[in-house]
Amino acid sequence: MSDSVTITDNRTGNSFEVPIVNGGVDSSMWKKNMPGVWFLDPGFTVTASTESAITELDGAEGFLRYRGYPIEQLAEQSTFLEVAYLLLNGELPSTEQYDQWVYDVTHHTFIHENMRKRFYEGFHYDAHPMGMLVSAIAGLSTFYPEAKDIEDRENRFIQINRLISKAPTLAAMAYRASIGMPFVYPDNNLNYAENFLSMMWRVAEPAYEPDPVLSKALDVLLILHADHEQNCSTTAMRVVGSAHADPFSAASAATAGLYGPRHGGANEAVIHMLREIGSYENIPAFIDSVKNGDELLWGFGHRVYKAYDPRARIVKNHADEVFKVTGTNPLLDIALKLEEIALEDDYFKSRNLYPNVDFYTGLIYEAMKFPMDMFTVLFAIGRMPGWLSHWNEAIEQGARISRPRQVYTGPSERAYVPLGNR
Repeated sequence: MSDSVTITDNRTGNSFEVPIVNGGVDSSMWKKNMPGVWFLDPGFTVTASTESAITELDGAEGFLRYRGYPIEQLAEQSTFLEVAYLLLNGELPSTEQYDQWVYDVTHHTFIHENMRKRFYEGFHYDAHPMGMLVSAIAGLSTFYPEAKDIEDRENRFIQINRLISKAPTLAAMAYRASIGMPFVYPDNNLNYAENFLSMMWRVAEPAYEPDPVLSKALDVLLILHADHEQNCSTTAMRVVGSAHADPFSAASAATAGLYGPRHGGANEAVIHMLREIGSYENIPAFIDSVKNGDELLWGFGHRVYKAYDPRARIVKNHADEVFKVTGTNPLLDIALKLEEIALEDDYFKSRNLYPNVDFYTGLIYEAMKFPMDMFTVLFAIGRMPGWLSHWNEAIEQGARISRPRQVYTGPSERAYVPLGNR
């Protein structure tokens, strides 16, 4: 039996065979044999836009692997910066490579003083931190015009380093600006997660000492968000990058995609849902309203996963550790009961409505005192290495500029009618 598909054009009777390679079929055979006929696939639900060696995701089996390494192993044994190195370079670093990478990231966290003094002061006093982050990332391209030379691999990785290094600084500055607090400079004595917490929360103390449990939990959450193959924001990164835009502009576009509530705002929606339920006693009525189509069960189900999101189990375990430090979130009991019902009720099981990564991340962020406006900002910091890995991979693949086709449904040719005759 051949691993192929035979297609017959019933208009002509002509048939052609298309090989199946790595679970996909090459569209060039379709273009060659059926010119002018397009696949209509809104939302790209069955269309692969690229080949990639970065992340393997199997929604039916419920596994996620970065460069072949299971997410469970990386979350337990690795660090966010090591995972970032893995995504970008394809292999885990040696001790020497890792130490140099951490040093390079740690010592490029500062930003130009004009960004601090002028750029952030230009936003409205209550500007959303995510909107500021989108603008600030794009603004960095004006400080590094050499970033436009994307054909130079060494230059590309200088810009990649800058984006990963400076993303937490820009994010913390956006938060501080949104609440009228003075900016906090990076502290090179702290690791990646600790430094971000320092820039977020430090007030007047000589040195900020974050709780190790909280900084570890944040580091794990960043790992879990580091990549998720061809999602909306990653696709935006690759599409804008295909025009050979500099990485700052492409990353700004990806961040803007993440800003949308359909993509990056799900964990915030979970908190709103739990607050709306309000108490344990209201859960049965809420479940009934979900089944009746009157309410949405946020944090359950996924566009790709048809089994339990492997990241959700990891987050739940770390939630327990975080709550030992911060105290139990009063919404936790409601969340646990919703999960119990969803895992046992045939209504939810038949629809593959299992908890996803967003279900518990919002509870952890809230317990750590992050305002909901910052939830998606945290997501963006974690996803930056994944975006940049895909951007760099596309350049190394020599990817063509993205230019999808359309199926036209408008009027056929018609003559212009002068304004006075309409």
